Amino acid sequence: MHNDPGLQPERTDLAWRRTALTLVTAALIFLRWMPLHGWFTGTLVAASLLAALGIVLTQRRRYHHQASGIAGAVMSANVRGTAAIAGSVVVLAGLGIYTVLFLPLQP
Repeated sequence: MHNDPGLQPERTDLAWRRTALTLVTAALIFLRWMPLHGWFTGTLVAASLLAALGIVLTQRRRYHHQASGIAGAVMSANVRGTAAIAGSVVVLAGLGIYTVLFLPLQP
């Protein structure tokens, strides 16, 4: 589909997969917090898994967009997707810090 000796779409695809896997790992860590901090950590788990699912569901479209951009010699950055994931990570980090610092420990 494209003539890219560096296989840029494949490398980018792998990076998005690692990001999704990292979000699933964060969800598992948040799940371990549930006995300590209560139900609020369930929202962190759900938000992490939704962000990972969003990456997985849009992955094929991103790959084809990049491959066709290389073939047509016209590439554009995925600013919206990158900003959305960066925002999600910042929000999750903030909520995680809030959970650890301000939520009381469950007996």
